[in-house]
Amino acid sequence: MSQDPEHFTASASRAAFRIPRSDRRAVIDIGTNSVKLLVADVFPAAVEPIWEGSEQTRLGRGFYDDHRLRPEAIADTAKAVAHFTAIAQKQGASHLRVIATSAARDAENANELLAAVRTASGVTIEVISGEQEADWVFQGVLTNDSLSNQTVLLLDVGGGSTEFILGNADCAIFRDSFKLGTVRLLESASLSDPPTPAELANLRAQLRAFLECEVRPRLAPHLDQLLPARPCLVGTGGTTSILARLELQLADYDRERIEATRFTAARLRWHVERLWHLPLAKRRELPGLPPTRADVILFGAAIYEAVMEAFGLAELRVSTRGLRFAAVRP
Repeated sequence: MSQDPEHFTASASRAAFRIPRSDRRAVIDIGTNSVKLLVADVFPAAVEPIWEGSEQTRLGRGFYDDHRLRPEAIADTAKAVAHFTAIAQKQGASHLRVIATSAARDAENANELLAAVRTASGVTIEVISGEQEADWVFQGVLTNDSLSNQTVLLLDVGGGSTEFILGNADCAIFRDSFKLGTVRLLESASLSDPPTPAELANLRAQLRAFLECEVRPRLAPHLDQLLPARPCLVGTGGTTSILARLELQLADYDRERIEATRFTAARLRWHVERLWHLPLAKRRELPGLPPTRADVILFGAAIYEAVMEAFGLAELRVSTRGLRFAAVRP
């Protein structure tokens, strides 16, 4: 298991003064690439993060050959959940929820993961559907007041799946989960080091074909209803936060600066070209890019580039919120 060393700790003393300790809650999110923890104080109209952390266990490694989770990946994931369970307790969370997404819901042996986690930490995993994941991602991102009055197309690129959600604070008019993700693409790729221009061109063609065949027929009719207006494209998840940190050359996590970052299509394409021209060792040295994510960032950045191109979206905004910000609520 490789540990992502970054975590974000808010002002626990200030938050604890404002609300009773029993309102402090936690959620552990078991994804295809990493396990993440959010400890937060939950208000009726807000979620205030207290502690956030991520450990990369790559649950989806080797998974796409036979849709079976590997024993080593299960063991690493169970260990990470136990570690985060202890942190949640230390942070004073009165309630802990553990959820799992793409790899767990698609695995033929998901029961082995559930059993291993229960043995390691005594907690029970909720394996959520793609539809539930999309709903929670949307609700979580809209906890940002600056997005509450806009129509947004929300894109959550994960390790095994990508969620597209279109709507506003009143409702989501479209939501769907697609089998497109960074680890899924990495597992099927055989890249040179550094990757060649032909390999990037092949991936771009693959993504264009996927978006045209799988996503456009379902999403485009809803986008057409909004014409001539276009929705605000918002990315959530590790890829866009890392891209923002690369843009800012930001070594430490700063939610306010990350969420203030905007990418034009041209600027995002610049980042894609830069990342794909660097060898892995050089990518690992870039300020703002956790070394353990230097392989999957290639595919995450390319997915966002492809979506902006396919649907004519001029700007990408960044959200550090999402699934866990909704799942942490009662």
